[in-house]
Amino acid sequence: MSYQAPTETQTEAAFGLPVHDARALTGAEGTALILLDGKAYTLRITRAGKLILTK
Repeated sequence: MSYQAPTETQTEAAFGLPVHDARALTGAEGTALILLDGKAYTLRITRAGKLILTK
């Protein structure tokens, strides 16, 4: 039997929080801008597969 990661819907149901796939958010470049109260933050996936959020 092989392991299957939970789907976004299963994860959202389990934790009661919205779930967003980081790779879908960042696209092929691995970077996305996120706005909060008019301020831009950069979300980046590193080569090691870690997420970094900077102002």
